Amino acid sequence: MSEHRTELLDAERRLQQAQRDGDVNALDLLLDDRLVAIGPDGTRFRKSDDLDAYRAGTSKIDTLVEEDLAFVVAGTTGATFALCSVTGTFGGEPFAARLRYARTWTYQEKEGWRIVAAQISPA
Repeated sequence: MSEHRTELLDAERRLQQAQRDGDVNALDLLLDDRLVAIGPDGTRFRKSDDLDAYRAGTSKIDTLVEEDLAFVVAGTTGATFALCSVTGTFGGEPFAARLRYARTWTYQEKEGWRIVAAQISPA
């Protein structure tokens, strides 16, 4: 079980790096096809929305600095709670904010940890 904890932290860090790099291929592997995410303004997004925005350049992370990270693992379900300072572009508009990311992950032997749900809130 401690292996799952280490793998979840690694997946969270790989996600943050993929966001900074705009790495659509890495994001595709880390986001479950069933993903539902709620943005800071309450807008609902799916995996395809997120990937399309990165591809188009309407979502771009310039800086993402993790300030705090907590997590829990219960069997094949995990949750991460990250507080980050973020700058970039969202919806084609520049932004700078401290954001709280609450992500629910599911673990499968073949795919490893993938995000199925996320909530982003201003901090």
